[in-house]
This record gives sequence, C-alpha cells and structure tokens, in this order.
Amino acid sequence: MTTHQHKIGSGFGFGSTADEVLAGIDLSGKLAIVTGGYSGIGVPTTRALAGAGAHVVVPARRPELARQNVDAEVERLDLGDLDSVREFADRFLDTGRRVDLMINSAAVMANPETRVGPGWESQFATNHLGHFALVNRLRPAFADDVRVVSVSSAGHQLSDLRWDDPHFTRGYDPRVAYGQSKTANALFAVHLNTLGVRAFSVHPGRIRTPLQRHMDHQTMVDNGWIDEHGTVIDPTFKSPEQGAATQVWAATSPRLADLGGRYCENCEVAEPNNTDELGHGVRDYAVDPDAAARLWALSEELTSVHS
Repeated sequence: MTTHQHKIGSGFGFGSTADEVLAGIDLSGKLAIVTGGYSGIGVPTTRALAGAGAHVVVPARRPELARQNVDAEVERLDLGDLDSVREFADRFLDTGRRVDLMINSAAVMANPETRVGPGWESQFATNHLGHFALVNRLRPAFADDVRVVSVSSAGHQLSDLRWDDPHFTRGYDPRVAYGQSKTANALFAVHLNTLGVRAFSVHPGRIRTPLQRHMDHQTMVDNGWIDEHGTVIDPTFKSPEQGAATQVWAATSPRLADLGGRYCENCEVAEPNNTDELGHGVRDYAVDPDAAARLWALSEELTSVHS
C-alpha cells in the first residue's frame, strides 16, 4: 500500500500545547463540537478553542459535571445509546447552525466487559459506532470547509479490526477491544475524508486522565507510569494541555488544508510503523482505504445510519 504518512515539518512537537498551536489563529464566528470536551484532554481542548474565539458545544453524558468543568454550551449525549445520538443531532440541526470543527475526543478504555445496544461490545460501540452515527447525522450542518478529528491512539497497534468477531462474542480482552476501537477511529477518518469531509485521526500521547479509571493502580505503578501516590513519573507522559495539542492542531492548522485522511501525533503527520514495537507511528492496517470502506459499510449496517 502506498502511504501518505510522512512528516511535514509542522514546527510543533511533543511538548507543544493547545494554546501554542492556536497562536495567531482566529476562530471567531466558528462553531466547534467537542465530544468528551469536559474531561481529561477535552477540557484544555475546549478552553483553547474558546480562547481562540470559537463557540464550543460539548455533548456530555454527564451534563451537570460538564457545566462545572468548562464554560461552554453543554448538551446531553450518550454515545453508547443511538437514540441519544439521534436526539442530540436532531436538536442541533433544528437550531440551523453550521459546524466548522468537530473533535471526537470522548472514549472509554479497557473497561470490564460491557454490552450496550443490541449486545455490542462497549468500546467499539462507544468509541467508534456512536461517533460514526453522530457525525453522519450532523453532516447536513457541516460547513463546506469543516474539519473532523477522530481521536485514535497508539493503542491501535494492539489490534486490527476483528472482522469475524468485532463484538468479542468469543472471549473478551479489554486491551485488545480498546485497540480495535482505536483502529476503527483511524479508519473512520480515512473514509470520511474520501467522502469529501476533511478528516484526520490523532494519537494525543500518553496522558494521566480519567480515561484510565478502569486500570488497576498497582499495574500503573508496576509499569513505571506513576508512583505510589499517583504522581506521574514517566517522562514520556504529557500534560493534559500537551495532550490536547495534536487534536487542536489537526482541527485548525493551515498546513493540513489539503492533507486529509492522515494519522497524526505530536502535532505532526505520523510515519508508518509496521514493526513489532508498540509506540510511535501508525500501522498500515489503520490507514488502509479498502479496510476503511469495509468498516464504513459494516458501521452503516450496524447503526442503520447512512452517509
């Protein structure tokens, strides 16, 4: 497969923050939707976009908490419930407003086996299918130059799509299920871009946030991520402000105007990584256009939401 995954010399990097990548960018008059915009890296994402002049809408499963955490327009949305997705989209479309930026940052990670909807595995359902349905229902409101950012992860390297059993009906592994969902997030951006909506996927980096709430404290200590008191000690971890930077950069950078479908990390287009080493870069299977089209068709079938 010919890859378009090559660095472009963005001028930013690992330590850049969301505010830094937005310096000089005026988002006045723009509307941004940020799922998960009230927790983890979503908070500095919301604040940075608002600071640059954007009006930010934060769909939230816990709207009361969202209103405490960010100064933004908050609307109820549960990505694991397709009726809730439809209701949110209908409410937004009824306002007649356009969407200029959309960052799909909400996620669940490595949780115990949970079933939602018609028995779907919850990570694939929430991280991918919920966002798939949301974006496609909102497409009538998309501005001509809209950008959609799908927040993936280096965790995609844990698993390709399990085409024969995406819902883990035969044995559940929370890490593999998370990896599959993050591969799906990357493939989603590839095909959405093919359909004419400028889209990117991103790995935000390793950040200590509530996303790890299902991970055992001692395991994180043993991995060298945190000390016994919960303080981050791993130098490869980013602050939330640094973790928000790549998704904000992908949503706004003029350098990416004609480079849709890419997987990005550290405020840069990522290079391929098809070794056995987990970490930087993107696996070919996560940016394969044929796999992306196949996943899109499967997602339409599962959700009954069509592009």
